[in-house]
Amino acid sequence: MCTLEKTDDNIFVLTLTGDDEHRLNPTLIGSILSALRDAKEQATSGSVLITTSRGKFFSNGFDLAWAQAAGSKPKAIERLHHMVELLKPVVAELISLPMPTIAAINGHAAAGGLILALSHDYVYMKRDRGVLYMSEVDIGLTIPDYFNVLLRAKIGSPSARRDVLLRGAKVRGDEAVSMGIVEGAHDNEERLREATMSHGKQLASRKWDGEVYKEIRKGLYPELCVVLGLGEAEVIAKL
Repeated sequence: MCTLEKTDDNIFVLTLTGDDEHRLNPTLIGSILSALRDAKEQATSGSVLITTSRGKFFSNGFDLAWAQAAGSKPKAIERLHHMVELLKPVVAELISLPMPTIAAINGHAAAGGLILALSHDYVYMKRDRGVLYMSEVDIGLTIPDYFNVLLRAKIGSPSARRDVLLRGAKVRGDEAVSMGIVEGAHDNEERLREATMSHGKQLASRKWDGEVYKEIRKGLYPELCVVLGLGEAEVIAKL
């Protein structure tokens, strides 16, 4: 469901594979979490993670078909809650990963898929096909607490958050850049890959200490760390 490869430049590339929409069901979520933990175990000073996917979707959110396959509405809701709880450790792992992280959105990133992308330090997307979309207001779902906290932390403009959450705006590349959601939008997959790899190499060349980097990141998002159960940032001084 996903692969993890390491380049000669100390960059881990996590790629979502499998079906085209990369719906977040227990199998895919478990595969992503395992890959992140493998990257953490192999990390050295200067490691970087880039997450991307194959096909026209980065991720189209939770696997609602899997939830509905449970039969009754209560059982479907129970499955949906289960997926929400399973994704939480993935977000926590990314926020506490001891290396810089970049998401390369090569297609649509909707609902939980957008949350997965925004859990990275930097986000890039395609200009032609990429769309960011929080679908909950349109399909009749409320938003989990850690989703809301992450969105407040990562989308600084109140009007941008309003449009994303309360208007269900489908945000394309250039608009996402102007709203401060992504770093850059690129015309095609090749240019997106070049931009993210170039940025990854720049970050890797700094050879930062991963534990220090992780704690500085945690300090940026204290409310998010609380809701994710990560605790307060630790003081590390390597003099």
